[in-house]
Amino acid sequence: MFLTILAFIIILGVLVLFHELGHFFSARIFGIKAEEFGFGLPPRLIGIYKTESGKQKIIFGKKFKSADAPHTIYSLNLIPVGGFVKIKGENGDNKNESDSFGSKKIWQRMIVMISGVSLNAILCVLLLALGFMFGIPSILDESALKDAKSIQNEKIQIISINKNSPAEKAGLIQGDEILTINELPIKSVEFLQKFTNDNNGRILDLEILRNDQTIVYKIIPEILPTSAGRAVFGVGLAKTGIVSYPWHTALWQGIKTTGYLFLAMINALIDLMKNIITKGQITAELAGPIGIAVLTGQVVNLGFSYVLQFAALLSLNLALINILPLPALDGGRLLFLIIEKIRRKEMNQKIEALIHNLGFALLMILIALITYHDLARWGGRIIEKIF
Repeated sequence: MFLTILAFIIILGVLVLFHELGHFFSARIFGIKAEEFGFGLPPRLIGIYKTESGKQKIIFGKKFKSADAPHTIYSLNLIPVGGFVKIKGENGDNKNESDSFGSKKIWQRMIVMISGVSLNAILCVLLLALGFMFGIPSILDESALKDAKSIQNEKIQIISINKNSPAEKAGLIQGDEILTINELPIKSVEFLQKFTNDNNGRILDLEILRNDQTIVYKIIPEILPTSAGRAVFGVGLAKTGIVSYPWHTALWQGIKTTGYLFLAMINALIDLMKNIITKGQITAELAGPIGIAVLTGQVVNLGFSYVLQFAALLSLNLALINILPLPALDGGRLLFLIIEKIRRKEMNQKIEALIHNLGFALLMILIALITYHDLARWGGRIIEKIF
């Protein structure tokens, strides 16, 4: 229980902190004052900043305004999830001051806006690269065998099951590790396929490993319409293992995988929008804070490499969502900057602020609806699923 809660807080905290660090560093590069960088979410518990004389000053509570400090306040806040950065003039005020966001050129402000999602994408690459370095579950194809530094825990696994096949009828599921057939150890996919074909119509004892439990199934091979005259169980098989790569190969694998994931997310988002427009319904499985907590609990039980992959996926997801051109998101603010560039005229700050506030309200409503969906989906099993 404690491990799941800790993992949930750490994962979300790291993702949000990296996002805010992107804004923070890019603002500093362009000479924009970051009034406060907070660890956790307000209210502020304690903060520290450098005075004009160069001395460090400690403040307590939220009464002291961050704008009054001559340099950035680094604060520790009550809610221990994520963080935030408050940039001077981010809402369009203080334009006449050289260290204000509003005083900078449009291209500089654009970079500040996209730097958060950029750092989330970079974090995805790094987390995946770490996974590939430490060892990640993979199918042992030619590429894996060629580039791998080491391979551990080799096994034959079921990676897919045909509908109405002998395997499905027997109760086999995707991910099962096949140990023996008629007490003969499984050495290769080819051995299992040949043995199955040679015993068409006979009852075979298939020993599998699932969730650390050994189960023996009775199964009869059949010739299926799609099996080209061979007797089969109706499963897709693959030799898998924990593959670790040299750091340079791991980094390249991380970059490639991030690209594949990003394209897959874009396609999923397009399909989601199509369903909303054409069918008026959401068919995709969306997860809010509760859903993410449930998934975190499940991933923690699988092991460290799965946690890295899960965190990487969330980081890239955070980047994609934030770059959408919707009010209150980084992409929405970026859109207003693009419009300003095209019009060669500043946006009305009151109207822009109103649009962003409405967008934020709608975003909160969406999160509430997704949370309600999570509650309806998991019901009384939430505690069980998380812990």
